[in-house]
Amino acid sequence: MFTGPIEDRLAIRELHETYGDGVVRFDRDTWASVWAEDAQWDFMGMELNGREAIVEMWLGAMSNFDAVSFQCIPAAIEVDGNTARARCQTQEVLKAKDGSTRMVGGLYTDSLEKRGGQWVYTKRAFEVIAEYNPLKETA
Repeated sequence: MFTGPIEDRLAIRELHETYGDGVVRFDRDTWASVWAEDAQWDFMGMELNGREAIVEMWLGAMSNFDAVSFQCIPAAIEVDGNTARARCQTQEVLKAKDGSTRMVGGLYTDSLEKRGGQWVYTKRAFEVIAEYNPLKETA
């Protein structure tokens, strides 16, 4: 469902795109800019609190890859004043440092707020929906 002012929905779409651009370019500052200082991230069951902790975990995870292709498709954006809820589907191709390649289809469920005139994520939850060549667990 897409509801609320078109300007806000466009700004949220651009926020999703900024997030993806930060991923593809391994750009810490771009990627960090989309998060509220007090944001929460549920990343496949791992609960992270605060932009600093979120960014540090992301940097550690990204250090495992030589390249990442990241695309997101907004599935819903519902704006209510200065808050919004959204869902975003993702497709990722990840090339690990060991040369292996993995493909992931995921879903983000988001809460957002407009702060200082800018939309930011206050809470994101990510789950893997489909995966090709999943990471192997080591014993």
